Amino acid sequence: MSASHARSWDQMQPTAPKKDKQVVVKVRKQSWITKGEKVLYSIVGVCLLIAAIYMVSFASSTDTINRELQALENDVQQQKVQNEGLIYQKKELSRPERIVKIAEENGLQIQDAKIKQVSGLNK
Repeated sequence: MSASHARSWDQMQPTAPKKDKQVVVKVRKQSWITKGEKVLYSIVGVCLLIAAIYMVSFASSTDTINRELQALENDVQQQKVQNEGLIYQKKELSRPERIVKIAEENGLQIQDAKIKQVSGLNK
């Protein structure tokens, strides 16, 4: 057989299809955040949320206390004004001239020496 004859005969012969084994490869889709990072981020997020809630509640309680303090300071200021008014009224009512006038109206006899002593005690 000549070389050309062999080639033609080789071309006539049905070739068996070459079967390559196809390997099924499962491709895992990887996220760019791992499970461990997700857990850490979740813990940090929960901690931040708790800290934010604590800060808001602390600010609220501080505001409440400040409002109560201002109300008490206002009450104290009003009481001081009232006390000053009563002190002034006490001084007006305990004037020696007023006491002598009331005593004379009620028929009492006043000695000058005693009035001087009373005025000395009121200073």
